[in-house]
Amino acid sequence: MFVGVLRLTLHLPSPGSLKSKRHLVRSAIDRVKAKFNVSVAEVAENDLWQRSVLGVTAVANDHAFVNETLDKVADFVAAMHGGQIMVTGRDLAIEHWDDGLPEGTRTLAEAEGAVP
Repeated sequence: MFVGVLRLTLHLPSPGSLKSKRHLVRSAIDRVKAKFNVSVAEVAENDLWQRSVLGVTAVANDHAFVNETLDKVADFVAAMHGGQIMVTGRDLAIEHWDDGLPEGTRTLAEAEGAVP
């Protein structure tokens, strides 16, 4: 299993208020969630008008798939709202988690006797 974490630092040059900034960020988060199978949230700079940090995560069984998905998310965010959102930082980490079962572990099907 591969777990990817993407941190996007955003600059929003046009909002004149915190309410306007939150509207742009919420719209971006909702559109990313609708288009990609990822988790996303605003994780820092919540109270600044022109700056935001988004955290995005993806999980899959293929490293390349996780990398490609998170790259597409970053490009998608950079292209949305006609330049009202600029990506100024992009940090990506992908971790491999061993998904093998420990020695002596049985699956649920084995425990219920469905698998000999």
